[in-house]
Amino acid sequence: MSDLEDDETPQLSAHALAALQEFYAEQKQQIDLGEDDKYNIGIIEENWQLSQFWYSQETALRLAQEAIAAVGEDGRIACVSAPSVYQKLRELCRENFTIYIFEYDKRFAVYGEEFIFYDYNNPLDLPERIAAHSFDIVIADPPYLSEECLRKTSETIKYLTRGKILLCTGAIMEEQAAELLGVKMCTFVPKHTRNLANEFRCYVNYDSGLDCGI
Repeated sequence: MSDLEDDETPQLSAHALAALQEFYAEQKQQIDLGEDDKYNIGIIEENWQLSQFWYSQETALRLAQEAIAAVGEDGRIACVSAPSVYQKLRELCRENFTIYIFEYDKRFAVYGEEFIFYDYNNPLDLPERIAAHSFDIVIADPPYLSEECLRKTSETIKYLTRGKILLCTGAIMEEQAAELLGVKMCTFVPKHTRNLANEFRCYVNYDSGLDCGI
């Protein structure tokens, strides 16, 4: 009788089980985000399937400081597919700045109204409350090193920015970045918490502190 009961017990498929485990992990992670550490880089783990690779603490700090210097007091900053920069900005600045995170990964919805769901495949599918040219600077790190991804992300960047752009992407994208956004490569070289196969660089379209000594 026990064998029969075991046979009749519903079994989850491997795919369903994996999805359930991911759901519980995300729920636990959201519960564990305390107010004191909710902006720590790494508190939300990288998802390689989404091509997520967080910046090192030093790089995130440098980029956040650059954004703050570029916009001045009461500035508006958009972080497009650059959650670790958003986290560092919010760690440094709890007030005096308006900062939004545009991100596909809905785990970052823990940041409330500052989270904007963003899919680069639909670059202008944004909420009505996000007005055109309403950010003093846009920091963007397209998730994939492809012309298509950069081109579509560029549509978003140009819609959001009042002028200033800080783009982080592969060195191999230099020509396309210049063509699409009018940005130039900086001397500063960003680093990630994990070593990546492709060389990454920063690009800007304004006089930047990222061209000063590191």
